[in-house]
Amino acid sequence: MSTGSNRTTSGTAQRLQQSKGLRALARAGYAVSGLLHIMIGVIAVRIATGSGGGEADQTGALQEVASTTGGAFVLWFAVVAFAALGVWQVLEAVAGTSGDAKDQATFRAKSVGKAVIYLALGVLTFQVVSGSGSGGGQDSLTASLLANGAGRVLVGVVGVGIAAAGVYHVVKGWKKWFLRDLEGNAKGQVGNAVVVLGRVGYIAKGIALAVLGVLVVTAAATADPEKASGLDTALRTIGAQPFGAFLLTATGVGFAAYGVYSFARARYARM
Repeated sequence: MSTGSNRTTSGTAQRLQQSKGLRALARAGYAVSGLLHIMIGVIAVRIATGSGGGEADQTGALQEVASTTGGAFVLWFAVVAFAALGVWQVLEAVAGTSGDAKDQATFRAKSVGKAVIYLALGVLTFQVVSGSGSGGGQDSLTASLLANGAGRVLVGVVGVGIAAAGVYHVVKGWKKWFLRDLEGNAKGQVGNAVVVLGRVGYIAKGIALAVLGVLVVTAAATADPEKASGLDTALRTIGAQPFGAFLLTATGVGFAAYGVYSFARARYARM
């Protein structure tokens, strides 16, 4: 594609991003993501304290919301919000950013990755609220991949990627890189709270992702799909360690902190 065509496409994406409606719905996507993280945190704490059960993952969180009064309405709104945020990230990838070719490539790759995540969350939310589909498809796919050598390599690569994302989340939280995602940052006590919530939330989520990545790599090495069952398995693995109840409770609180931070991100995200 020529340079002129690239500029035209980028300009079109930037104009589409000027839509106030799309921008508002995309911000709402961060808020509903925050709600899911809070629910995952609550479920994790319940498991840690023995005061209840449930699946400490996105599906479990969505089912918790669906069971509440007005939950179906919230989830239908979440479908739209996640779709809008996914589309926004696609437009971000097309529009690009300032900087050299390496900066552009990194920015676009991250935007595409985020788009995939938010669109997948939209699909998952639709499946839960409409009663269609289940988590069995992912388990079957993992089992099929682990049945052959090439598939095991692919699963292993995915596991390494998840673990790397976990490490990145920890570093992003510790070094407060998440503040780069915000503009017009809150000031005073509110601003301080956003920083604390972001640091705690990113670190806790990063640890859980790193554990999940290790489990996926282990599943690839042993050809055991049960070890790659998702976030719920990763959190329960944390809970099974020495002082596991404390560790899982702390991780659950961290997920909830990330959720509250996501509400602040919905307000202050650089968009």
